[in-house]
Amino acid sequence: MTQATDTNRQIVLAQRPVGAPNADTLRLESSDVPVPGRGEMLLRTEYLSLDPYMRGRMNDTKSYAEPVKIGEVMTGQVVAEVVTSNIEEYQPGDYVLAGSGWQDYAISDGSMVVNLGKNPQNPSWSLGILGMPGYTAYAGLLKIGEPKPGETVVVAAASGPVGATVGQIAKIKGCRVVGIAGGAEKCAHAVDNLGFDACIDHKADDFAGQLAAACPDGIDVYFENVGGKVLYGVLPLLNPFARMPVCGLAAWYNLPGLPEGPDMAPAIMGAILRMKVKVQGFIIFDSFGPETYKEFVGDMTAWLKEGKVQYKEQVVKGLENAPSALNDLLVGKNFGKMVVKVGNT
Repeated sequence: MTQATDTNRQIVLAQRPVGAPNADTLRLESSDVPVPGRGEMLLRTEYLSLDPYMRGRMNDTKSYAEPVKIGEVMTGQVVAEVVTSNIEEYQPGDYVLAGSGWQDYAISDGSMVVNLGKNPQNPSWSLGILGMPGYTAYAGLLKIGEPKPGETVVVAAASGPVGATVGQIAKIKGCRVVGIAGGAEKCAHAVDNLGFDACIDHKADDFAGQLAAACPDGIDVYFENVGGKVLYGVLPLLNPFARMPVCGLAAWYNLPGLPEGPDMAPAIMGAILRMKVKVQGFIIFDSFGPETYKEFVGDMTAWLKEGKVQYKEQVVKGLENAPSALNDLLVGKNFGKMVVKVGNT
């Protein structure tokens, strides 16, 4: 199914999932292409970003953002082309970064929109290494993790868009970097292509032992975006005054309630207390000031140009394939930053 000029395909939240989303969670609908009014523009989606936070937005629970309503278009960042515009700052043919969600077309008044220009190089990168995931890695590691030369930095989901960037920035800052990923191929990518010192397969039966062997001097910074048994393996290795930026808990997103098994709260809180660990959660959109974003854009642009940071992207073709792709992402089947190619150009 391809994008048309006279139809707006939309993927809406049909019902709230219990556990993992299924075929009934999201629904594909079609409507007429909307017409912009005064002070508005029509955007045509070219790329849609898929990110783990989307699972949380399906729940009707208190969080940092309002949940998606039943029947509402699923939320998400996109790179889109301006089709028609009644806003002076935006012209037809401009590419923009916007939050218009899982649909072909959307009306925007320009709020929370970034103009990328007429012919941006690698436009989808604005959803990854030069967008929210890259900024999450940069600000979380440098402003909360505060890595120092010679320290050991451990990052989970090491082949994903955030984890891969965290590890590479830590290497630039002179740290020993140990990644954690699912499978030999992803671990090899982290070491051979991204420059990590080691990468441990969390699926291995002796995962905790391998992690300990890779961190003979303990762990000074653990960048948390997974949780689950990865977190449990890290806890005994944390050094005094370790820092733990927390941007996600992907291993638990699909749980309908508390995880089964023993209560790990005493172990978690005990390690934090005994090792005097700084644990700080953050949401990238409101946890840092505009000066940090300017630093990120400047540094990351330079690192990419100099070849100090490598970036891997996984492109899924077709808006209709976004739901199944998100499910793959939530269980770690992605390899790199996952985006959906919605447009035909």
